[in-house]
Amino acid sequence: MDLTVGPNLFFWEAATVRAFYEGLTTAPVARVVLGEVVCSKRLPFWQNEIAQAADTLLSAGKAVAITSLALVTLKRERKATAALAEIGLPIEVNDLTALQSLPKGQPFWVGPLINVYNEGTLRWLAARGAVRVCLPPELPLDSIAVLARLGRDLGVSVEVWGHGRLPLAISGRCYHARLHDHAKDSCQFVCGLDPDGRDVETLDGQKFLAVNGVQTLSQSTASMAFQIEALREAGVTSLRMSPQSADFAQICVAYAARIAGTLTAADLAASLIAKVPGGRLSDGFVRGPSGAHWSGTATIGNHHGL
Repeated sequence: MDLTVGPNLFFWEAATVRAFYEGLTTAPVARVVLGEVVCSKRLPFWQNEIAQAADTLLSAGKAVAITSLALVTLKRERKATAALAEIGLPIEVNDLTALQSLPKGQPFWVGPLINVYNEGTLRWLAARGAVRVCLPPELPLDSIAVLARLGRDLGVSVEVWGHGRLPLAISGRCYHARLHDHAKDSCQFVCGLDPDGRDVETLDGQKFLAVNGVQTLSQSTASMAFQIEALREAGVTSLRMSPQSADFAQICVAYAARIAGTLTAADLAASLIAKVPGGRLSDGFVRGPSGAHWSGTATIGNHHGL
């Protein structure tokens, strides 16, 4: 089992993006997905960093892929999606419409925003050229095990969401803009004010979700700290690490140590509480009564939340 860094879900300045990927050159990660997955309006502000990041990471021995958008709705977005096939790197598909731009048989990756819930879908994607699939984060362990076994038989590497706020939904409307009384077309990129998403509370003040532009995220940070052995036994080949604005390379080091058996689950979880946005962890979709459940509650205190 190794680590894959997924695409950055948030809107950061170009210099921050550059420093982030330079920091991954020495991190214990096997592969990195670059590009914009949430909102195409953000891309012009940092797209010049993609080629440099790819070169830097490839020189450091990392595998690199480029993501598609999660929701393609505009003509310019369709053109940009079609152009991904010309870059010369593997494409991670997060919207199935991107497959129209890929020649049949060309290998590609599948991101966690594609609903790979059953064997039929996985077989179809493998026949179409998928070589790596990150499963949706809401799947339970039993389903993960079934798909991981099938992936092994089909020659498809199967990942699961290992760390990060969970991507729950994507919308045509921008929540961040609405919160600041802006229309989507004149959003003024207010999502950049919240580099890890903005927490949302219920009417009675309970922390509930987080918003990131047009995206809805979990308020808690999902962590597979207590699930490594079960996922390895299930046949999972990689954990998906979703970027956050602070301490990310250190977090990757800690997960690598956990996978190697030199760090306990409790110690990893305890170290994460102070580092993750909101200070809450969860792993209930994999093995728990609800997605908000946290297996480490009895070990390190009550830190569960959506």
